[in-house]
Amino acid sequence: MPPIAKARRSGSYTGTNLWNRARTQLGGVILFAVLLPTVVLGFFYDDFLQAAASQQTLLGVTLAASLSVLLVRNISLHPGIKSAFFAFPSVLICFALTFSLFLLFRIEYGRALFLTSGVVTLVWLYIVEIMVERGPALSVGIVPFGEVSMLAGVSKLELHWLSEPKAETDYDMLIADFRADLPDDWETFLADCALAGIPVLHVKQLHESLTGRVEIEHLSENSFGSLVPYIGYLRLRRGFDFIAAALAAVLLMPVFVMVSVAIKLDSRGPVLFRQARIGYRGAPFQVAKFRTMIADRNEEDARAGAMTLDNDVRITKLGRILRRTRIDELPQILNILRGEMSWIGPRPEAEVLSRWYESELPFYRYRHIVPPGITGWAQVTQGHVAELDQVMSKLHYDFYYIKNFSPWLDALIVAKTVQTMVTGFGSR
Repeated sequence: MPPIAKARRSGSYTGTNLWNRARTQLGGVILFAVLLPTVVLGFFYDDFLQAAASQQTLLGVTLAASLSVLLVRNISLHPGIKSAFFAFPSVLICFALTFSLFLLFRIEYGRALFLTSGVVTLVWLYIVEIMVERGPALSVGIVPFGEVSMLAGVSKLELHWLSEPKAETDYDMLIADFRADLPDDWETFLADCALAGIPVLHVKQLHESLTGRVEIEHLSENSFGSLVPYIGYLRLRRGFDFIAAALAAVLLMPVFVMVSVAIKLDSRGPVLFRQARIGYRGAPFQVAKFRTMIADRNEEDARAGAMTLDNDVRITKLGRILRRTRIDELPQILNILRGEMSWIGPRPEAEVLSRWYESELPFYRYRHIVPPGITGWAQVTQGHVAELDQVMSKLHYDFYYIKNFSPWLDALIVAKTVQTMVTGFGSR
C-alpha cells in the first residue's frame, strides 16, 4: 500500500475543522458569555440565581448566544468571507430578536445579564474568527491529471503538485479531477487517503467553495438537482419580502419624496425610469427605478442603449450619487409588493440584453429559476457588468447562489449589501 498523507491540524476550512471551530465557539460562549456572567452577578446580588427573571434571562441569552454561533458558522461556509467582520451584525441580530421576544411576550428579564452576555459573545466570536483568518493557508496536494490547473490562480492555497502516488508531507486535503482517467495506482492512493480520513475533493468542488462561482460546462454535470430550489424556503421568503417591502414603503416615503424633488430639480424628465426586464421563470415585467440618466436621449441600437458603461456620459450628476448608494433601486419595492421581484436574487436584465445573452451564453436561462432581486450574490461580489465575458463570469456567481440557496447566504448578502452601499463597489 502506498504511503498516504496525514491530515494537518490547522485553521483550515475543511469540514472537520469547521465543526471543531463551531464547537470551540459554542463552548466558549456558553462558558464565558453565559455561565461566568451568571456566577459573577450571583455573587454580587443576593438571590440572583433564584429570581424568575434571572432564570428566564439565562435561557434567553443561551438561545441568543447559540444562534449567534450558528449564524456566524453558516456565513463562514461561503467564500471570500472575513467572518470577524460579520460577528457584530450576527450577534446584534440574534440578541435583538431574543430581546424582542421578551418584550413582545412581556417576560421579565435582567438587563445586566443580557448586556454582559451580548458583549462577551461578540468578543469571543471575534477573537476566534481573527485567529482562524490569520491561520496558515490550506496545504493542498494536487493529483496532476485532468483540469486541476484551475486552482493555480486561487489565493489562500499552498499547492503541492504530486509527481507520484505518495505524499512526503502532511496535507489539509487532496484534490483530483474525478472526470479524468486516473491510473490504477493513483486511484488506490486516493482511496487509501480517504479511508485514512484525509479529505479527497473533486477540483471543481474546492474551486466553487473558494471563488463563489459555479461553472457548468455540460448539462449532465449540473448539481441543482431538479433545477428547482427549495420551494418551502421560497414561499417563506415571499411572505417576508411582502411584509418588509410594505414596511419599507411606509418608512421610506419621505426619502422617496426628497429624491423625486431632487431629480426634478437636477434635470428634465420623469422621476421614474421604467424598463422591460426578464424575471422569475423567464416572464417579462416592467421594473421601476429612479431616473439617473438624461431623459431626451435617442439610441438607435436598443442593445447598446440598455448597457451602462464606465463613466457613461448619459448619467446625471445626481444620478451618479443615486447609483453609487443604490438609492436608485428603491422604487423596485413596488415590484416586490407585486410579487415580480425579491429583495435578494439574480439581478433582472433588460429584456433586449437577456435575449441576447440567452443566444450567446449556455445555460443562461437557468438563472431565472429563482425570483430576481434588488441585490444578489453577483452584485456584492462582482458588481455591474455588461460585456459577454463579464456576464459569463457573473452567471457563474448566479449559479453559486442558486446551488447554495439558503437563509444563511441571504443573510450574508444583506450584510455585504450594506458594505457595498457604503463603499459604492461595482456601481456605474
